[in-house]
Amino acid sequence: MSARRTDGPVPEPQSPWDEITTGLWMGGHVWADADGRHLDAVVDREFDLVISLFTRQGHGPPEGVEHHVVPIPDDWLTSEQIDEVLRLALITADAVRAGRTALVRCYSGYNRSGLVVAQTLIELGHDGAGAIDLIRRRRSPWALHNVAFEQYLTTGLDIASLLTGLESPS
Repeated sequence: MSARRTDGPVPEPQSPWDEITTGLWMGGHVWADADGRHLDAVVDREFDLVISLFTRQGHGPPEGVEHHVVPIPDDWLTSEQIDEVLRLALITADAVRAGRTALVRCYSGYNRSGLVVAQTLIELGHDGAGAIDLIRRRRSPWALHNVAFEQYLTTGLDIASLLTGLESPS
């Protein structure tokens, strides 16, 4: 069962990445310019830390930039995948607290990156609903259109991990 919203086509983001709060950026691997041309988002040395939940060859970052690659689906997650999201959010929050710049990215920069960025905001003191609202205002109204991810955030990822773990076969 897919967790994607099905009320029409989702437009490509209008920028490769956007700053959600000081030092915390959210983006993807693709975007569309003002003329609607599909463009690749390639990371160079703009960020001190890059978290990639989707990766594609040639999209950076270069060697020497701290880079964590943890592919997760844009769908319901296992308890292990939710725990990885929590771990990545802590790494990202620690970087932001230390004054480093961090980019969290997935394919379009809407759902998977939104999940980690929202949890990072929660680690930095926001509540779940406030984190979701901030992301939608700063990145796109289409951010976090994955209903499962929104439910995880409003429930709490730690609780979602425990509940999901209970459903797993022994």
